[in-house]
Amino acid sequence: MELLSITPETFQGIVEIAARTLKKGGVIIAPTDTVYGLVADATNESAMAKIYGIKEREPQKALPIFVKNMAMAKKIAAISPKQQYYLEQKWPGKTTAVLKRNNGLKIFGVNGETIALRIPFYPFMNSLLETYNLPLAGTSANISGFPASTKIDDVLRQFADKKIFPDLAVNAGDLPDSKPSTIIDLTLPAIKIIRP
Repeated sequence: MELLSITPETFQGIVEIAARTLKKGGVIIAPTDTVYGLVADATNESAMAKIYGIKEREPQKALPIFVKNMAMAKKIAAISPKQQYYLEQKWPGKTTAVLKRNNGLKIFGVNGETIALRIPFYPFMNSLLETYNLPLAGTSANISGFPASTKIDDVLRQFADKKIFPDLAVNAGDLPDSKPSTIIDLTLPAIKIIRP
């Protein structure tokens, strides 16, 4: 696993290296506005299989998806004007919204009927999404059953002795203390909070 440290000088180069890694079907550890995440191209079936293998996650458990903007969100989810207005108050930010899927783009690792989307608020992830220009699976960088973390050393330690591990780790140092994003279900008549 390659480890690259972000500085103002290396930022753009690392975004481009990360995008190339994703293009080849790789999985990266990346800093986000919540915790460190595992990120892969959500339109690449083998990359999505790899992220499940790294995380040791059951394949029937759907993964949340990062999108770069509302237009990309609307390509893969049915978003009403009322839902859009609500989401524009929350995005970009730490809210993942479960929405009804549409058939605009083939996405792997998600349920047939619904999809969980988020626009993050973190320079590296926003630049990567802009550069890559496809939806990215984004799940906390931990083995299933272990805690998510904002500490890069804790994250790397979890994957140190595994047979399957990420291709690239982007080190932004320890992130501010945070928990994973709030998950809300917008497919019901009333908004339901799944994870506060």
